[in-house]
Amino acid sequence: GPGRRLLLSTPIFYANGPPHIGHLYSALLADALHRYRGLCGAGPGRLSTGTDEHGLKIQQAAAAAGTSPPELCQRVSGLFRQALTQAAVSFTDFIRTSEPHHQRAVRHFWGALQDGGALYKGCYEGWYCTPEECFLPESQLAERRDAQGRPCKVSLETGHQVHWTKEENYMFRLSAFRDPLRDWLRDNPRAIAPDPFYQRVLRWLEEDLPDLSISRERSRLQWGIPVPSDPTQTIYVWVDALVNYLSVVGYPETHGEWWPAAHHVVGKDILKFHAVYWPALLMAVGLAPPERILVHSHWTVRGQKMSKSLGNVIDPAACVGQYTLDGFRYFLLRQGVPERDCDYYDEKVVKLLNSELADALGGLLNRSTALSINPSNTYPCFSESCFPKVLDYREAKGLGRASAEDYELVASVASLPLQVASYFEGFQIYKALECIALCVRQTNGFFQRHKPWKLDRRDPAEQLWLDTIIHVTLECLRVYGTLLQPVIPHTADRLLSRLAVEPEERGLSNLTFLPRYDGKPCPFEGRELGPDTGVLFHRLEKPRQRQHQIETKKV
Repeated sequence: GPGRRLLLSTPIFYANGPPHIGHLYSALLADALHRYRGLCGAGPGRLSTGTDEHGLKIQQAAAAAGTSPPELCQRVSGLFRQALTQAAVSFTDFIRTSEPHHQRAVRHFWGALQDGGALYKGCYEGWYCTPEECFLPESQLAERRDAQGRPCKVSLETGHQVHWTKEENYMFRLSAFRDPLRDWLRDNPRAIAPDPFYQRVLRWLEEDLPDLSISRERSRLQWGIPVPSDPTQTIYVWVDALVNYLSVVGYPETHGEWWPAAHHVVGKDILKFHAVYWPALLMAVGLAPPERILVHSHWTVRGQKMSKSLGNVIDPAACVGQYTLDGFRYFLLRQGVPERDCDYYDEKVVKLLNSELADALGGLLNRSTALSINPSNTYPCFSESCFPKVLDYREAKGLGRASAEDYELVASVASLPLQVASYFEGFQIYKALECIALCVRQTNGFFQRHKPWKLDRRDPAEQLWLDTIIHVTLECLRVYGTLLQPVIPHTADRLLSRLAVEPEERGLSNLTFLPRYDGKPCPFEGRELGPDTGVLFHRLEKPRQRQHQIETKKV
């Protein structure tokens, strides 16, 4: 509701390597939700992101690169901030877990766990996976051979090698929270979306929930926050990282102004940490779990998992250079389906952007604002006699110039804002974009069907119908431009500026379509259009042509 605060968050990204499109996808989903909420005129909102900078992986990556952990983190954190800024992610907070205010929050959180009796010291042994920074049960392991052909155990999900580890650690009484976690999820069926992930967490809670080792021996892991009362132990990197969602809103002093109104956008690989461990840790310190956990799947490249060894990691900066900022954003948000992995390849990006942004949307704007069709360069008048309001468009024959398909278009576009709202609310942004693309196609059909370029302006009756066709088309474009702002902000801005829609007229809370059809005044009617902003979205070359040009240049 109005005035309600909300924290939207991306995961904080692990600072052991540069950003790839998987990271950007998380951030763009959160950014689109944040921008959408702002356009609805909702209450104060924050979008937090940042880098997770402690742990064994970073200690090892720094050693391998011949640098220190702080220097590695400083550099990689800078790369993430740069990539997110370049992708127009409108974050309000960028947190680094190496910052003093975050470390103070983690120490306080640890103290609250200890004071609540949720911790005890115990001996822990098991298969530890360094890349995932966690112990794995036998059921999640497989037998493989390493590079030297020796038998070894690996994580079933990721293929990373595991090592048997035995040490004395602080344990968190996770087993005590199985019932409270189940109650929380049963009482809040929208807490985890989409539904397949909600069901997955419920299944996990049917299984054993062993206590969790939440510290590591300091002798093995120096790069992390020491346990406040025990300098021989380092706080487990995941506990440290999860507390970022509290430290960003002022924990332990002022977090109450925001918490628990938080929506975490996370990848499915870190679902258990966010949907089981994190809510349990919060309950243990007397805080409520986050309101919602929004989960997405992964990107593959031509059907293969992205990996450094395959050399197929997609660099976001190269994509922005190749497809433009808005093109790249549109592709990821239009093609990314949270419930399942999505495949990335150049030809697919080019085909989608040329078809939907360059031809359908850009072509429609270009044709409907061309001086040959609209010589007065205005938002022309709507004629009720040409397009009369009818209760049942199947009975509209003979009343005006509009056909049954035209009435279908008006009904589709009129219902679009509510459809888009429900898809954003349900974390299905791709479906919102699918609906918009469908309506854009319908509008092109409308324009093509009536061939306004063939109508004679000198005939008063033809002039009325010509102006009505353009008015309806511009109204459709205004709705599309307004609804696309969270996804392609720059392109939407150019489209709306061309239609002379003022900044204060671009909100979603008062978006009405074709008021003249309902006998109400239209504030845009008769208004002079904005300056010509040129081609809305330039067609992209096919990857093969581009490769040929590169090779020709080399020759």
